[in-house]
Amino acid sequence: MFENLSERLERSFKLLKGEGRISEINVAETLKDVRRALLDADVNYKVAKQFTDTVKEKALGQNVLTAVKPSQLMVKIAHDELALLMGGKTEELALTSKPAVILMSGLQGSGKTTFSGKLANMLKTKKGKQPLLVADDIYRPAAIEQLRVLGEQIGVPVYSEPDSKDPVKIALNAIAQAKRDGQDVVIIDTAGRLAIDQQMMAEISNIRKAVNPDEVLFVVDAMTGQDAVNTAKEFNDQLNFNGVVLTKLDGDTRGGAALSIRTVVDKPIKFVGTGEKMEAIDPFHPERMADRILGMGDIVSLVERAQEQYDEAEAERLQKKIAKNQFDFNDYLSQIQQIKKMGNLKDLVSMIPGIGKAMKDTEIDDNAFKGIESMIHSMTPYERSNPAMINQSRRQRIASGSGTTIQEVNRLIKQFDEMRKMMKTVTQNKNAQRMMQGMMQRRK
Repeated sequence: MFENLSERLERSFKLLKGEGRISEINVAETLKDVRRALLDADVNYKVAKQFTDTVKEKALGQNVLTAVKPSQLMVKIAHDELALLMGGKTEELALTSKPAVILMSGLQGSGKTTFSGKLANMLKTKKGKQPLLVADDIYRPAAIEQLRVLGEQIGVPVYSEPDSKDPVKIALNAIAQAKRDGQDVVIIDTAGRLAIDQQMMAEISNIRKAVNPDEVLFVVDAMTGQDAVNTAKEFNDQLNFNGVVLTKLDGDTRGGAALSIRTVVDKPIKFVGTGEKMEAIDPFHPERMADRILGMGDIVSLVERAQEQYDEAEAERLQKKIAKNQFDFNDYLSQIQQIKKMGNLKDLVSMIPGIGKAMKDTEIDDNAFKGIESMIHSMTPYERSNPAMINQSRRQRIASGSGTTIQEVNRLIKQFDEMRKMMKTVTQNKNAQRMMQGMMQRRK
């Protein structure tokens, strides 16, 4: 996500030379290259021009502190303007009714049904809500089945009327059911089309009038670039939606939709989808996204994801085991599972300042842990609990059982031993212990 744009912008700012002052002469070439980079990223032309004009106006004549280079000052101004371009602040869902109703809209193939499941899962696990999913696509039986499967996967009920051809009636009946069963959020997954047509718009407009939703969200595939922005404008003219959801932001997207959509339709981006898993949904933070576009990483989001998987009792148990040098392969496997729940590895790496850029040409496979997990699963319970007892014959059996080589098993055990020694050293460090205790207190 945004790799090409980030690289181009960084190169552009390096064109700025000189000390003491930013002038019209030394800024012209830089902003010309910035505008070209934005256009190549499929940013709307008017948006790109407005952005560079604003940056130029704010930059000209500013005194540069002795410790700050002109290029650094330009990055700061560009960062602030990028954040404003994408909305400036995070926009929350406004769910005030009982039950609150969220109406999903968008073209077919945008990821609307999958996102409905992700949103239901997020509201249930992070907000303590009791959502009801509504299969209101009367044209695609596969969409009803897809939502039913997602509902089972996340433990959320799904309301459907497979034989009905009246989407308004289905939506109203679902809300009535939610009231009877005590569900406090109703998420209505409506029909999509391959292209915008009047029948589609009339149908979803009728649903909106009938259910009076708290939120109307427009779901759009970020990989469609400027087409996403144009589609959003047409939907907004008809529906006046509350917010945008950008899906597939983990794909090969140039970023134009994220940077243009707020200015063109004047509606906030509320969520982004960053993968296939049900947990791969994030609130949209303009400032953090600006950080990532300018290659600064997003350490706050990374910490938040880690905290979601953080179990205080488990952390204390592990700390005691590490201090006694009893950390074993069962614990190691448990930690791998927690990392995997945080999201796809490439996305996690891109959040670490400096690392994303260093590894931009490196393929990071989400199955990178498979070999390790396979080897650990091929160990007996005794071997997992007693790593020191894994001799050469046991290693050979583990390699055969996991479809790996003896060299790979040897490498895993060596890395595990080194990691265990390092972890014990850290736990014995008084300052590290105090820091860990402080973190736990803050979590309480």
